[in-house]
Amino acid sequence: MLKGKKGLVIGIGNDQSIAWACARAMHEAGATIGGTWLNEKARPHVEPLLRALDAEIQRPLDVRDDAQLQALFDEVAQRWGRLDFLLHSIAFAPRDDLHGRVTDSSRDGFLLAMDISCHSFIRMARCAEPLMSAGGSLMTMSYLGGAEVIPNYGLMGPVKAALESAVRYLAAELGPRGIRVNAVSPGPIPTRAASGIAQFDTLVQDSIQRSPLGRALTIDDVAPLCVFLSGDGARAITGSTLYVDGGYHTLN
Repeated sequence: MLKGKKGLVIGIGNDQSIAWACARAMHEAGATIGGTWLNEKARPHVEPLLRALDAEIQRPLDVRDDAQLQALFDEVAQRWGRLDFLLHSIAFAPRDDLHGRVTDSSRDGFLLAMDISCHSFIRMARCAEPLMSAGGSLMTMSYLGGAEVIPNYGLMGPVKAALESAVRYLAAELGPRGIRVNAVSPGPIPTRAASGIAQFDTLVQDSIQRSPLGRALTIDDVAPLCVFLSGDGARAITGSTLYVDGGYHTLN
């Protein structure tokens, strides 16, 4: 499905992360992959995974560092000369702000969460645009908490709402160039990132009990959709938030 395509996967944290399942599935579908790790602490958990995919681009990326972001896309331009798809799967909020009320969130915490979780996707879209002269696919990860109030999701709710809105605006602006922009919204899946959400196990159990499919979700449930969105079969799909939650969102 993705034979001959070249893409970046941003946000692999370890072998339990959604981004890893997507990168692996994209590679199995024939794509050439590039990936990043956050810092030297994360590198030992990510670099072996990228090696297993024969990833042609492997480098650190802290999205707060404009130089690192530019260096990544410079390497894409030099090594590949183009970019067919990009998956943005990163989010962060300071612990105190995440666990507290949105009403009480700090200015610095809100701005940091918005910068890393939302605006970084916009910056990546800007960098990717000239490399997608023949069209392409930009994807990001959201959650139902961006569309409605989810207990304990807190500050990330408004941030994901902003991210989904950004998806729609980017889709409108980049559509004339053949660049599609979509958000994927998985249900609660136990990952390292999700472990920061208070009482996350309760969200998982509620999803199992109330969703039409009635089962736990895994990272491998998300990967096939991202493979599809990366390929030509999704050529007319843009500006959407697509749920991978066993139908849970239909009941709220």
